[in-house]
Formats: sequence, structure tokens, C-alpha cells
Amino acid sequence: MAKTAAGALSLLWGWLWSERFWMPQNVSWADLEGPGDGYGYPQARHILSVFPLAAGVFSVRLLFEWFIAKPCALHVGIQDSGPYQPPPNAILEKVFISITKYPDKKRLEGLSKQLDWDVRKIQCWFRHRRNQDKPPTLTKFCESMWRFTFYLCIFCYGIRFLWSSPWFWDTRQCWHSYPYQPLTSGLYYYYIMELAFYWSLMFSQFTDIKRKDFLIMFVHHLATIGLITFSYINNMVRVGTLVMCLHDASDFLLEAAKLANYAKYQRLCDTLFVIFSAVFMVTRLGIYPFWILNTTLFESWEMIGPYPSWWLFNGLLLVLQVLHVIWSYLIARIAFKALIRGKVSKDDRSDVESSSEEEDVTTNTKSPCGSSSSNGANRVNGHMGGSYWAEE
Repeated sequence: MAKTAAGALSLLWGWLWSERFWMPQNVSWADLEGPGDGYGYPQARHILSVFPLAAGVFSVRLLFEWFIAKPCALHVGIQDSGPYQPPPNAILEKVFISITKYPDKKRLEGLSKQLDWDVRKIQCWFRHRRNQDKPPTLTKFCESMWRFTFYLCIFCYGIRFLWSSPWFWDTRQCWHSYPYQPLTSGLYYYYIMELAFYWSLMFSQFTDIKRKDFLIMFVHHLATIGLITFSYINNMVRVGTLVMCLHDASDFLLEAAKLANYAKYQRLCDTLFVIFSAVFMVTRLGIYPFWILNTTLFESWEMIGPYPSWWLFNGLLLVLQVLHVIWSYLIARIAFKALIRGKVSKDDRSDVESSSEEEDVTTNTKSPCGSSSSNGANRVNGHMGGSYWAEE
């Protein structure tokens, strides 16, 4: 039995690292073991260095949020306090925990009779109880400020690095002498830092704000990590740097819009979101297909020809383009509403209900349930919902 399992694992391992899958014809792993120049050729074992680096990135993020982002949030007037705490009630708490967090009309009427409370008061209790489990604006501001800082820094680094790289000006250089393209220190650090950041997002997703699209974002981060790792192992790092830089171009603008929204600079938020929308569509619907896909599909076919991992790599890039089209449509709808109505549309993934989180904070000294705010229908203004948001 043990021998059978070992044999199966050996076959699986051999298939996973098959040279015929990963490499062009007449190229073997041994050919890429040589030192080359600079940092040598990409090796699968290099990926292992990402994990301690990702833990380091996560630690830096915690320090950044505490010592830089939080003081900035307080400076722009975001209060360091949580949502209003509803009065304790054993019956309502049992319904909330065991049955439903969103009672329907029939259940509300039954609870009203049982407690001798007004239906509006019970609705208000449930709304504030839901908000109690969700983080305050201060937490969301700190998370967005960290992502904004990283995206902006890595984008600037990427532009600076690519500006002096020949494949930035002539994409055919991505395939010249492929796969015998040794790493440089700048290229190595660029790739490893991007990969470490996305691994840190995987770690932190379980401690960050829980949103409706948690599963979608988890799959998105996993796919992003897979694509970066895949392109590194088979040494498609030159075109990989173009893809990463192109995607980073709009990410920091989205986080900037979110920061403005949390700080209640609505006009700035709307302006940044419209700029983000324009940059997103230009890069994802224009530059990406006519620059990136053109070189991965046509120029590479002409210069190195197709092989199994080439098909997989381009398949993943085409799937990414389909997602770009879907996200662009959704973004366009919100940007259009922002231009027409003068206000960015509500975010389906918003984490705080009621007319405003600040309403809850400012009414801590009196019962908020007597107000006329809506029954959780209104949500904090925000950016586009969907999985991209994050990183794309």
C-alpha cells in the first residue's frame, strides 16, 4: 500500500514538473541551472523566500496602520469609536444568534407583541446589533491607507524599473532568447515583493473586514498568486512585469477614492472614482488587449512557438480579460451615476448599515431608536462592489 502511494506521488510529481509541459521544445530544467548573469535564472525554490517576506510585509502593515494610518484618520476627523451598542435583550439576542439577523415582517410583529415594543424599535435594535459586529470607519480607513501606500509605491517602482528595460519599449524583447533570460536584481525584487504582498493579503483576509465577496476575493488572490508564480517558474517574468505594472496603475486610485469617502470628502471621492474608472478602462480594455495580449499571443507565437504551458498562460490572461470587461461595465454604471447624480453610488459590500455610522456615534448619549433613519436600507457611500476591488 505504501509503495503504491509512493509510486502515485512519484508519477504526480513527475507530471507536475514535466519539462515538456513547462518548457519549449529542446529545453530542459538542466539548461536553466547555470548561473547566467545577475541572479541567474528563475528557480521554483526561489518562491519559498516569499513566505517569510509575506509575514514581514504583514508585520510592517500592522505597524503602519497603528503609527501612521490611525493618526491620519484621527486628523481628518474619523472618530476612534465603535457603533452604538443596543440595550441588552435576551429574547432578541437569541433570535439574532440562532434564527435570523434580518427578521421579516411576520417575525417583527410577533416579537413586538411578545416584548410590547414598537416594531420600529425592534428594527432599530437589529440594525444596531448588526453594526455591532462590524468594524468602524477608522479600521476601514487604516486598511485602505495601507493598500493605497503599497500600490502607489510598487507602481512607482515598477515604472522606474520598466523605464530602463528594453521590453517596455519593444515587447518583442520579452521573447528574445527565451527562456535564457537571466534575472536582474531589480526584476527579482519586483516579482518577489508583488508575490509577497498578495500572500500577505491571503493571510490578512481572515483578520480584515469581512465582506460579502470574501470567497470571491479569496479565489481572486489565489488566482493572482498562481499566475505570478506560474510566470516566474517558466521565466515569463518580462511580460509578467508589464502585466503587474499595468494592473497597479489603477489600484491606488481606487484606494484613494475610498479614503476620501471614509473622510467624508464626497466631491474628492467622486472625482477620484471617475479618474479611477477612466484609467481602469484605458489600461484594461485598451492597453492590456492591444499591448499585452498582442505580445503573449502573436509575437511569442512567431518567436518561440506554442507549447503546453504557453497555452495555459495565455488562457489565464484571456480569462483575466473577460473579467476586465465585466468589471468595466460595473464600474461604468457607478461612474455614470456619479456624474449624473453628483454622488458615487452605494457600495453593495458596505460594512455599516443605517443612515450613517456617525449618527450612531453622535447619539450614544440618547436612544437612537427614536430616530427616523431607515431600516438598514441605506448604506455608507462607497466605491464599486465586486471582487476586483482589491486588487483586481
